[in-house]
Amino acid sequence: MGKDTIIKFLNDRCTKAELEEIVRWAGKEAFSKESIAWGSDDWNTYQGEDYLGDDEKFIILFDKIQGKINTDIPQEKPGSKSLSLFATWLVRAAAILLIPVLSFLFYTLSELRTESAKYARLAVDSLEIIAPINARAVVQLPDGSEAHLNYGSKIKYPQIFSGDTREIRLTGEGYFDVAHNPEKPFIVKTGGLNIKALGTVFNVLAYPDNDIVEVTLINGKVILEQNRTNKKAQNLGYMVPGQHVNYNVKTGVSSSTKGNIEKYIAWKDGRLLFEDATIFQVIEKLTRMFNVDIELTGDLSDCMYTVTFNNESLSQILDLMTLATPVRYRMLAREKLPDGTYSKQKILIERRR
Repeated sequence: MGKDTIIKFLNDRCTKAELEEIVRWAGKEAFSKESIAWGSDDWNTYQGEDYLGDDEKFIILFDKIQGKINTDIPQEKPGSKSLSLFATWLVRAAAILLIPVLSFLFYTLSELRTESAKYARLAVDSLEIIAPINARAVVQLPDGSEAHLNYGSKIKYPQIFSGDTREIRLTGEGYFDVAHNPEKPFIVKTGGLNIKALGTVFNVLAYPDNDIVEVTLINGKVILEQNRTNKKAQNLGYMVPGQHVNYNVKTGVSSSTKGNIEKYIAWKDGRLLFEDATIFQVIEKLTRMFNVDIELTGDLSDCMYTVTFNNESLSQILDLMTLATPVRYRMLAREKLPDGTYSKQKILIERRR
């Protein structure tokens, strides 16, 4: 039986022979692959009311069949009582047999749509936020926690924290103010170290070009875990407020200090704070902050800095460094690359003679 016969039946235009064929099809072939494919095509191309959902479409189709049972019964003519009863029986039988067929199609198609929607959600489930070069970013996480990202840093996290934990992945530096939830720990994952908290404020520095991961706890409590490939994370201990930990991801060696932690978190408010910092430590911060290449020449190991920079430009900071220590600098012209872009700004710093 062809698809056209079913269409004729639904539009009340089929002959007696075609009606008998419909009854036979509903009883034996309605669940065949070909028949289900017909229903699927019609369902997906249905244009009657674009705003209707699947449930409403099904109701419309069901109402059509119910209408045939109640109203589309052939009218009696003199001498045709037996034929009318036979036609009425055929219509009712065909309609009743089609009800489970449509129900089956509705269930199958609904399941397919549900699965498609689920996978579509999975495709955009993970979000990645990147702070632009020369700018910081603030991110509101799904649980109400807040993350501040330093220049060029990024975090990756799900749209919804499902399961028993709230996990995010950090590359760079981030300051986290975690919403309290003792039932679901908040975990920041870096290359080799996990930082687990419940409701806490802490700072994490974890750049991929540096073997040292730095963790600073402002308040609350965090647990440090060594992140081991294909193994359960190993507990390294917990931190207390005011503590700063340096952890070497290659050697597994850690060191800890306690006291003034302002220099580790001042960046969040646009400040660079150095206390007895070597020129190498200063240059490391400036390189990341301004996305430049700074090259030191000669022995500058005796150049130390205790200073706070508050939203100064790079040239202003370099000028202040030349006043505080016997150094001078030169900014080289940026080179145009084959693809039309320009190289990073390069700066040479040397001892002043």
